[in-house]
Amino acid sequence: MAKVAKDLNPGIQKMSLGQQQSARGAPCLKCKGTCLGFEPHSWRKMCRSCKCSQEEHCLTSDLEDDCKIGGLLAGSKYASLTARVKGGDGIRIYKRNRMIMTNPIATGKDPTFDTITYEWAPPGVTQKLGIQYMELIPKEKQPVTGTEGSFYRRRQLMHQLPIYDQNPSRCLGLAENELKLMEEFIKQYKSEALGVGEVALPGQGGLPKEDGKTQGKPDGTETAAPTTNGSIGDPVKEVEYVCELCKGAAPADSPVVYADRAGYSKQWHPGCFTCAQCAEPLVDLIYFWKDGAPWCGRHYCQSLRPRCSGCDEIIFSEDFQRVEGLAWHRKHFVCEACEQPLSGRAYIVTHGHLLCPTCSKSNRS
Repeated sequence: MAKVAKDLNPGIQKMSLGQQQSARGAPCLKCKGTCLGFEPHSWRKMCRSCKCSQEEHCLTSDLEDDCKIGGLLAGSKYASLTARVKGGDGIRIYKRNRMIMTNPIATGKDPTFDTITYEWAPPGVTQKLGIQYMELIPKEKQPVTGTEGSFYRRRQLMHQLPIYDQNPSRCLGLAENELKLMEEFIKQYKSEALGVGEVALPGQGGLPKEDGKTQGKPDGTETAAPTTNGSIGDPVKEVEYVCELCKGAAPADSPVVYADRAGYSKQWHPGCFTCAQCAEPLVDLIYFWKDGAPWCGRHYCQSLRPRCSGCDEIIFSEDFQRVEGLAWHRKHFVCEACEQPLSGRAYIVTHGHLLCPTCSKSNRS
C-alpha cells in the first residue's frame, strides 16, 4: 500500500529546497488554454501573462512537493514521516503514502483490471480503512492520479503550505535581523503548533499501531469499545462519538481524524477536518493548532505576522505599510498594473488590489 520514492538518481538526490522552480511555460489550469504559459514575475507569486497565481499553474513536481513537506516536518516530532535522502546534503523527503487499488473488470473475454492510484492516503491504516476514508471525501477532492482531485491537492500544497513560509532561502532579500526572526518563528511553530492528523476508528486514536488494531466480532465486523453508565448491574451501552466541528455522530465503524495536539478525546469526520479560517480541507492532514482548532499553515502564519499583499511572504520587518487590514512591504507598495511606487501618492484598494488612480480608471473602462 505504501510506496516511497527510493530510486532517486544522483542528480535528483542532490536537489536542494533552495532551487527555483523550472516550470516556465506551464499552462494555467484556470485560464483553460487562453494563457500561453507561465511567465514568472520578478517578485510577485504570479504569472505575468495571465496574472494568475503560481498555484493555478501547478508548477511543482511530486519530488519538489515531497522535499518541501519533508523540510517542514524535519526538526519536529513528526520527523518519522520523513527519510534522509542519500547524498542529499541533509535533505529529508516526505514518506508520502500512496494507495493503489486494482479492481477486476468483468468481461466476456480474459479478465482485465482497473487500477486506481491515490497520490496520497492516510499512513498507518489498513487498505480497507484507507478506502473508507477516501469514500468520505468529496469525489472531486480525492487525490486520484490524473483527475481534478490530484490537481486540487497540488494547488492546496502550494496555497496552504507556501515554501516561503518555512524556508528563508526562498524569501526575497531578508535582512539579517529578519532572517533571525523568521528562523525563530519557524522553530516555534514546529514545536508548538505543527501537527499531522491521524486516521483511526472512533476510540482508537493514539493507540500504538501494533496494539491499536481494531478488535472484531467473529464475523469480521468492527465494534466500538463498550462502556456503562457507571452503576453496577446497569446494561452495557456503546460510547457515542461526536465530530468536533459539525457535532454530528461519528459511527463506530467509520474512520475519523484525530489531532494529537487537541487530545484524543476529540475527533473529526474526514470531511470536517478543515482550516478554522478558510474552511478548506487540510491537505495531507497537516495542521497548525491555534485557539482550540486546526488551521492551515498559510492562515496560521498570517494570524501571527502580517503577510505582504504584494509578494505573499510573511513580513518580519517592523517597517511596512498597512491599509484597510492589508499589509505590504514598503518596497512592494506599488500599483499592480504599472508598478509605480505609491508611497506618498494617491492609491485605490479594491478587493485587495492596489492601483494608482490612472490604472484604476483604465480598468473600469
